[in-house]
Amino acid sequence: MEVRKVQITGGSTYTVSLPKEWATETGIEAGSELAFYPEGDTLVAAPSSVAIEASTTLATEDASPGELESRIVTLYINGFDEIALEGDRIATDQRRAIRSAATDLVGFEVSAETEDRIVLQDFLDSSELSLHNTVMQMRLLSLSMLEEAAEGLLEGEPVRAAAFAERDDDVDRLWYVTSRLFRSVLRDPRAAAAIDLGRETCFDYRTCARQIERIADHSVKIAGHVEELDGLPEGVREPLAALETESRETVENAMDAFLVEDSDRATELATATLARSAGIDARTRTIDERLRSVDPTDAQLLGLIVDSLSRIGDYGANIAETALQKATPAPAATGVRR
Repeated sequence: MEVRKVQITGGSTYTVSLPKEWATETGIEAGSELAFYPEGDTLVAAPSSVAIEASTTLATEDASPGELESRIVTLYINGFDEIALEGDRIATDQRRAIRSAATDLVGFEVSAETEDRIVLQDFLDSSELSLHNTVMQMRLLSLSMLEEAAEGLLEGEPVRAAAFAERDDDVDRLWYVTSRLFRSVLRDPRAAAAIDLGRETCFDYRTCARQIERIADHSVKIAGHVEELDGLPEGVREPLAALETESRETVENAMDAFLVEDSDRATELATATLARSAGIDARTRTIDERLRSVDPTDAQLLGLIVDSLSRIGDYGANIAETALQKATPAPAATGVRR
């Protein structure tokens, strides 16, 4: 850590010297311009114009299709705008995997393709994306999936698990966008300034997004189990409906607490949500007891559904905890202690 004393020049301008080693490493020299980004009690200084290398090359030799997909997603989340995949000859299954990965990433498309090279490029300006709107869209998709799965379970409505899986893919795409934006904010103060959110707030949004993505996953699982069920045994429908309502409303109330701007109101909502979520375990135990007298095959499927509903309630409680942390003021800087 370097410490520099602020001085005043000309009677009205504050100046501070930069450590030469730091300036040299970052390419700053006499005449360079610095941009300053205030974040609460912190002031971040960075070169005003820095070229960021946002392209990379990925070799396809000896890489399985699954490995290629995973690697492409990782590079996307880490902020690369162009990914070139090269090999002596890209196999058919590798091409299929590369195209599948591009489909799963918002803004990414195949911009060039030959026998030994495929280029994926981001045609969407990330600075135009809204972290808030992305998480809100994830919330809408995930909770609508949960409601439809519950309707299929409780009302005997037809359920197509494959359709739920497709919508889960949409939630995953938005989750990747959230992760990409979050990492860009950590890496570059200009990114945080562009979306007008502090890094702590971005972290809170990402934390919520992770919980919402898991809710979508469990909604897919519930839909799959409902598709296998042949009706509900007697005495199970009412406690199942109560558990689903409790879990879903925990998520909704927690998100409301997270979004409200008034910190006192956010604390009140989050605290009430956490207190209410404590009843989910009791409802889960009630259903588990009733499943002991049910046909073993149905009991197993229903047990898995109950587990998913209980986990969704837990994710709602996690969001409420994040809302509580977000509403709590950070310690104020009081100057240098001697």
